[in-house]
Amino acid sequence: MKRLTIFTDGAARGNPGPAGAGAVLIGEDGAVVSELSKYLGKTTNNQAEYQALIIALEEARRVGAETLNIFSDSELLVRQMKGDYLVKNEGLKPLFKLAKEKLKNFGKHTIDYLPRERNAHADRLANRAIDDHDL
Repeated sequence: MKRLTIFTDGAARGNPGPAGAGAVLIGEDGAVVSELSKYLGKTTNNQAEYQALIIALEEARRVGAETLNIFSDSELLVRQMKGDYLVKNEGLKPLFKLAKEKLKNFGKHTIDYLPRERNAHADRLANRAIDDHDL
């Protein structure tokens, strides 16, 4: 598994509120390698976005990826990870640092913004984590 394309999304119902993280990892052949859905408890939407990225990076490492193309519908996360925005929020600083550390496990990576409507699969997984927890 040399190259993966990753779509991540975090969801919070309320800000803060019950939250979930979702991610889809797609291999070079276009097939889904992993679908991730994790309930996060009460947190903010931005923290959920970072948690989604972190669980995706952990899974990418587990499956042996070397190069990542990451997509998120969180403009804040993308711009912070690229260094365009400073991370000022104290709740995001440790998550940002952890995500940066995990990215060091890969030879190359890109991270780009995509509109919410093009990130429906990861969004469904993030919301499913909240819905399944509420059952």
